Amino acid sequence: MINSIRWWRTILIVFGALWVASRFTPLPFMNEILIFSIYTIGCSFLLGRVGFISFGQPAYLAVGAYGTAFYLSYFGTNPYIGILIGVLSGLVFAAIIGLLFVRLRSDYFALVNLALAVIIFFILQKVLAEITKGDNGLWFLTNIDATPVFNLTRPSEFFNFCLLLAVLVWALYKYIDDTLFGACCLATKINETKLQFIGYDNYKIRLLAFIIANTTTALAGTLYAVYSGFVSPEMTSAARSADPVVVTILGGVGSIWGPLVGTIAYTGLRDVASKFIGNWELLVGLILVLVMMTNSVGLSGTIEAWGQTLATRIRKLFGLSTEIPKSH
Repeated sequence: MINSIRWWRTILIVFGALWVASRFTPLPFMNEILIFSIYTIGCSFLLGRVGFISFGQPAYLAVGAYGTAFYLSYFGTNPYIGILIGVLSGLVFAAIIGLLFVRLRSDYFALVNLALAVIIFFILQKVLAEITKGDNGLWFLTNIDATPVFNLTRPSEFFNFCLLLAVLVWALYKYIDDTLFGACCLATKINETKLQFIGYDNYKIRLLAFIIANTTTALAGTLYAVYSGFVSPEMTSAARSADPVVVTILGGVGSIWGPLVGTIAYTGLRDVASKFIGNWELLVGLILVLVMMTNSVGLSGTIEAWGQTLATRIRKLFGLSTEIPKSH
């Protein structure tokens, strides 16, 4: 109970700080942070908890985005329904693909997901060009109607909607981490033979984890589609396949806050460094190498350690207990 209170206190402080930051920071930047961090958390869960490194996340992102885009372009105007259709499309797609892909491990899983992203890119660009409009993309911004509660046609209210969804997504993954299923996910990564010996089905555990992670990725795709009012095959190009993996490692593999910290660092570096150097990716690569060589906890783990050290010194200064509860 105490841990739950501490967790909710932490999540409200973190996302409350993001809300405050949105008052002083351009909304497009803040919206991108929320969408990209939701996009990345699925990849982080797969890599940190299940041991799957996936270069195919753009494929699942595109399935969610195009599910929403097809509805808003050809059938309706309610973005809530569009988001629901996109998420359901991602759920069904992940369930079908997962039946085959989770049988693979290590490099084979990574490569077959990369191949999937290339296939989806080709289908959207060429095979379904009549309805996807190929490289020109689908434009439907003017088709989106104002909605009650959160008017998703307004950037400020869209940000509040994304913030609420982000809180729910992080709460879901925190809950999973603390359940028996979360422990089984970690066990299937570390020693699947022992897990099978005590009576658990590795295949079913990995399949469910795969579906949850990639449905979350599809959710990010639906949010991107509604926010931009536009989708194109470029979102699933091979050039973008490493982005969520890079952000995951940068933020901290398996860390609940890694996707958010990594996204802020990655997006901030891109926006700032690109003003001074053309190949801004080089700077990100150098920082990534430095993080991997100096520690295994990423930026989020480093920040957490600094915070605990600072809190200990403050407590010592005021003669308080130096026991710092570990964050979960």
